[in-house]
Amino acid sequence: MAILTRQYLFRRRNRLRILQSSFVAILRPFQYLNKMGDPQRVFKYALAYILIFFTLAWPVAAQETRTEIIAQMQTVKAKNLHPYVPTKAERIFLSVKKVLIDEPSGLYPLFGSVYGGGGFAVGGGYRQYYGDSTYWDAKGLWSIRNYKLAEISTNSLGHAQDRIDLHADFGWRDATQVAYYGLGMATSAEDRANFRFKKTYGGASLKARPIRWVKFGGAISYEDYNLNKGLGARPSIEQLYTAQTAPALGTSPAYIHSMGSAGFDWRPAAGYARRGGMYEIRYHNFNDRKDTNSFDRLDAEVVQHVPILRENWVISLRGLASTTLDGSNTVPFFLLPSLGSSDTLRVYSAWRFRDRHSVLLQGEFRWIPNRMGLDMAMFFDAGKVTPSRSTLNLKRLKKDTGIEVRFHGPAATPLRLGVGHGTEGWHLVFGGSAAF
Repeated sequence: MAILTRQYLFRRRNRLRILQSSFVAILRPFQYLNKMGDPQRVFKYALAYILIFFTLAWPVAAQETRTEIIAQMQTVKAKNLHPYVPTKAERIFLSVKKVLIDEPSGLYPLFGSVYGGGGFAVGGGYRQYYGDSTYWDAKGLWSIRNYKLAEISTNSLGHAQDRIDLHADFGWRDATQVAYYGLGMATSAEDRANFRFKKTYGGASLKARPIRWVKFGGAISYEDYNLNKGLGARPSIEQLYTAQTAPALGTSPAYIHSMGSAGFDWRPAAGYARRGGMYEIRYHNFNDRKDTNSFDRLDAEVVQHVPILRENWVISLRGLASTTLDGSNTVPFFLLPSLGSSDTLRVYSAWRFRDRHSVLLQGEFRWIPNRMGLDMAMFFDAGKVTPSRSTLNLKRLKKDTGIEVRFHGPAATPLRLGVGHGTEGWHLVFGGSAAF
C-alpha cells in the first residue's frame, strides 16, 4: 500500500507539470495577439482551445490514472488472498458443536435432563443410520440426583415427498425425588414433599404435512407408572399429603395414552428457529387400564418469532393454555397441568404449581453474538394454575425475568444455561432443549 501511495504522488506531480505546460501553450495565442493586431478573433480561438482542453484532455487523463491505481491495488490484493483460517478458540468451538450439537452417527456423548427437577444429567448414545433419513438410536442418562433413563428409538423421516415423519420408542425412566407442593397458587416453597416414580413406556407417533404450512400429528403409547416413597432431604409425599390434597395418591396407574394435533407451523425447525411461527391444538386421552383415573386434556399453543435486521435480533413470543376436560374425573397429581421448569416458569422450581388448568405467557429478546451456534436471550415468563376453567384468566400471575445463553445447531438446542429472578429469589436455569 505504501508503494501505491508513492506511485500516486509521483503521478500527481507529473500531472501538475503537464498542466503547467498546457497553460503555457494556451497563452501562445496571446503572444500572436501582439503581432496580428486582431485581439477579438484571437481571444475567441484561445477561449475555445481552453474549453476543449479541460473538457476532453483532463478528464481522460484523470480517469486513466484512477483506473491504473485501482488495477494495481487489486493486483496486490489478489497476491495476498488466502482461505480464512479459524482461530484456535473457533476450532475448539466447532469441534464441540460437531460432537455435542449436530446429529452424530456412531457413539456420542450426551448431556441433558432425565426429568424435570433431576438436575444435570450425563450419558451417551449410539446412533446408526440404515437409510438416507432413517436411523435407530440407543441412549442412557444419569443425573446428579440419581435420576436414570434408558431408551431405544427409531426415526424414519421424509416419506411421501418429505410430508410424513415416523417415530417409535421404548424406554424406562426412574425419577427418585420429584417435587410436590400441593394444589393451586397459594402454596409455599416450604410445603414441598418428594415422591418417586418409575415409568416404562413404548409407543409410536406420526407427523404429517399435507401442504407446506399445515401439520397434523398423532401418537399412541403405553405408559406404566410405579409410584414409591420419595428420596432426598424432603419428607416423602405420604407424610404430608392425603388422597384429597394429592389426587390418586397411593395408586400406580397404567395408561393407553393417545394424542392428536393439528395446526400451522412455518418455522425452519421446531428445535431452533429465529423466524416463523406455530399455532397448534393438541388433544390427549389418558385411558386407565383399570378404568379408575381416565381423563382428557386439551392444549392450545401459539409461538411467534419476529426477526429484526436479518435475524440479528429476534423477538420471540409464546402462549400456552392447558385444560382438563372431564370435571368429575380424578387426574393423578403427577399428571396435572403444571408450571415451574426450564421451559415454563423458568426461575421457579420444577413442578412448583399444579392444578387442573394452567395458562402461560412468555417473551424473549434474543440476539446472535456468534452464528456458529451461540445465542443470548433476555426472557420474561408469567403464568398460573387454577382449579376451574372459569378462573383461567390473566389475573394474579406469577412472573420471572432472566437471561440465558444457548448452544444450538441448525435444528436443535441441546443446552441452555441462565440465571433469573422471581418472587422466590434467584435461580439458575438449565435446559436440554429449546424453551419454545
